[in-house]
Amino acid sequence: MASGFGFPILSPAEIAEQLFQYGIAPIANLRPENIASPQPDLLPGVLARFFDSFVDAPGDGEDGLLEFSDLEVLDNPEHHAEAIRVLRLYNKSQAFLDSIQFKDFTLADFTRPTPRRVVEVLSALINFLFYREEKVTLLQPIVSETPDYHERTLELKARMAQLQKEIADHELAEQMEEPMAQQLEADVNALQQKVQVYNKQQLALRAKAAAINDKKEEIHRKITQADFELTKHAQENSRLMSKLVKSPEKVQRALEEKKSARAKLKESEKIAMQNDQEKSATLEIRNKAHEKLTKQHSKIQDVHEQLVAAKTVEKEVKARKAKLNDESVSVMSFDAQIVDWQGKVHEMEERLKGKVKERNQIIADEKQKLGALSSEIEGKLQCLEPREKKVEATIAKASNLCSEAASARTAATAEQQKIRSKFNSIVKAFNTYMDSVDPFLERVEEVGRQSAGEGASAPDPSAAVTTKTTPRASAMSKKRARKRT
Repeated sequence: MASGFGFPILSPAEIAEQLFQYGIAPIANLRPENIASPQPDLLPGVLARFFDSFVDAPGDGEDGLLEFSDLEVLDNPEHHAEAIRVLRLYNKSQAFLDSIQFKDFTLADFTRPTPRRVVEVLSALINFLFYREEKVTLLQPIVSETPDYHERTLELKARMAQLQKEIADHELAEQMEEPMAQQLEADVNALQQKVQVYNKQQLALRAKAAAINDKKEEIHRKITQADFELTKHAQENSRLMSKLVKSPEKVQRALEEKKSARAKLKESEKIAMQNDQEKSATLEIRNKAHEKLTKQHSKIQDVHEQLVAAKTVEKEVKARKAKLNDESVSVMSFDAQIVDWQGKVHEMEERLKGKVKERNQIIADEKQKLGALSSEIEGKLQCLEPREKKVEATIAKASNLCSEAASARTAATAEQQKIRSKFNSIVKAFNTYMDSVDPFLERVEEVGRQSAGEGASAPDPSAAVTTKTTPRASAMSKKRARKRT
């Protein structure tokens, strides 16, 4: 027997009974003869039912679908589906039997088993079920202390599954929205760069507008000064014209001076006209710059609105990230609770180990006491052997006496039957005699009655005899009647 641990080999009848009891029998009418002479589908059927009932969790069973590697290797995969299913079941069975230290389980044992190997494998499987049932029974008091542990664990697992699903949904949504967010981020960065460029251009235009305003004020100041000078020269010209009559030479000189002043005034007027033209051009440039600034401002407002929208999207992304962080924190709290429950389970396992040690110690003490009691009982049995012999002798003697009493009872019964038959013959003879005596007694009684009627006047000696015999006849008749009854 290739096994790493010891277990009793069960008989085919016990194996069939236990397979029915645990509900893993492959057929409904499994008999010991089916195990003594096994078919190739016996072990696969038992092991498949065993995995479905005791090993696999709900939803963990084989779905029967082939993997892509199998589909790539096989030419006609549909022809090998059953073989692949059997091979998967064999691999799972081999891994399980190795885990319970039942070694050297081969594919030949699985497909073409011998009766001896079938009995060994099924005995190991049933002994594992015995061991599992014993451990579950030992753990039942501890489990009963926390009756809602299983329900709480299921609720936590359901909550964890729900949270994991929500996390996966959020991650999927984040992955789906990531290109949009990246595009929006790139657009926001481009808009921010454009805003910076527009801000620089606006500062430059403001500087130019300030310089133009300064030039405008300077030109306006020069025009005012020129007007003032022109007015002053006109006044001087009128004063000189009034003096022209008085002194022609002086007037001539004054006129020349005035001409020169007038030429200078024209020159200054020409310069003022040029300055005015420059001012008009500057004003036109300023208006054009103002229009450009207005257009740039509208564009900046549009960019600002896009920037606000991008910031709103960024806030939503941050809110979702914060929500994901909160959910991750809740998941971490659930992980902490799971760790706590695992600690409690570990503590319960430690308590179970302690209780198992106590049970082993109690069993050892009880075995020691049982050994002492066994030795004491053996001593008492040795002391009781002479008494037992005496009792046996007494029983034999009593049996002999009983047999003698039975024989004596039989002889007495025969003697009683003889006496009863003799008594019956005597009673019969007496009845016959009484039947013959009855007429005589009746005549005697009649004679006695007749003599009693005559007896008062003349006593007769025969009457005395009659009176003496009549009571006796009556007594005999009564005795006869009693005998008859």
